[in-house]
Amino acid sequence: MKIFGREPALLLGFAAAALKLLTAFGFDVDDTQQTLINTVLAAGVGVWLAIVARDGALGAALMQLAQAGLALFVGFGLDWGSEKQATVMATIAALLALWERTQVTAPVPSTWLEQHSPVAPSAPRGV
Repeated sequence: MKIFGREPALLLGFAAAALKLLTAFGFDVDDTQQTLINTVLAAGVGVWLAIVARDGALGAALMQLAQAGLALFVGFGLDWGSEKQATVMATIAALLALWERTQVTAPVPSTWLEQHSPVAPSAPRGV
């Protein structure tokens, strides 16, 4: 899987190095904020890979991105208590569940047992 013709791990490593370089030359962020920025970038790459791979993991990737984003905002000074954070994350989870329900279909049963009830009477077979 590639993004802009490069491996995602390479891009994340470059972003982390660039952030440290900017910090060395006056960009005012501490170690915790650098970690949070890198976490959000990694979660963003996770969303990108979930979209490209089409493996059904988009909802989970978006939830992790939302969680990383909230941590980033709190790390940069958003003054929300744990109750408000939990309410926002629960709302995001509920919205993703509603959306994901429209994206998922049940598999078609493939065995005789899945197609028939084991407790319902059935016509004799092979008579």
